[in-house]
Amino acid sequence: MGTTFDQSKPELMQRAARSLAKDTGPAQWSTRQKVALTCRALFDRGHDSGLAGQITARAEQPGTYYTQRLGLGFDEITDANLLVVDEDLNVLDGPTATAMANPANRFHSWIYRARPDVACIVHTHPFHVAALSMLETPLVISQMDTTPLYDDCAFLPNWPGVPVGNEEGEIIADALGDKKAILLAHHGQIVVGASVEEACSLAVLIERAAALQLAAMAAGTIKELPEDLAREAHDWTLSPSRSAANFAYYARRALAGHPDAITG
Repeated sequence: MGTTFDQSKPELMQRAARSLAKDTGPAQWSTRQKVALTCRALFDRGHDSGLAGQITARAEQPGTYYTQRLGLGFDEITDANLLVVDEDLNVLDGPTATAMANPANRFHSWIYRARPDVACIVHTHPFHVAALSMLETPLVISQMDTTPLYDDCAFLPNWPGVPVGNEEGEIIADALGDKKAILLAHHGQIVVGASVEEACSLAVLIERAAALQLAAMAAGTIKELPEDLAREAHDWTLSPSRSAANFAYYARRALAGHPDAITG
């Protein structure tokens, strides 16, 4: 016999949050492994664009982070071939003496400096995000699944060109501000997370949101979500436990298709 039918929505949300936190438990992967799994998970979801895009996460020493080696696609990344670089992109640890990071990683250094709350950055050019970026229009969140990005995606309307200079890093970090994501006109997207799990989850969602927006724009006028309910959904779906549960699913799928991603 049910005992919760007289409880309020906030009470039931708190109950579910407690259960989810208990169910997800501690992380089973190292940061290095989670970055490799994120590369594979996003490759499977259309985020590959040749050698374009970077996924980074803060490493153990201050001012350093993990990133992929220039010349490898997301589908080739393993925990063993990731690099550790400093803010100047000097390779501190890597599989070969000649390994180098993508020079476009420079804007990651700017974001990490500006945002101490950020533990992971995903920058990619997935198809629907790239198509939306060509319209010079901001991302619109108007569907329940994508509410983790509600009022949390900035927009950079002016393309600063190839992002290998300090100018681009300063422009992008400033435009991102305190948001979790940014749509870059004529370019792609960036999401930042308090964890690798959160960044991976948001990267999956921003491509879905762009695809939904393009489809909805082709059919008619997008209607806005009620602000109070959208903010409630944003906070509910962006919890650390929810991100951990999402990532665990993406990691299982990635390992099923790419068992070589984890070498240890």
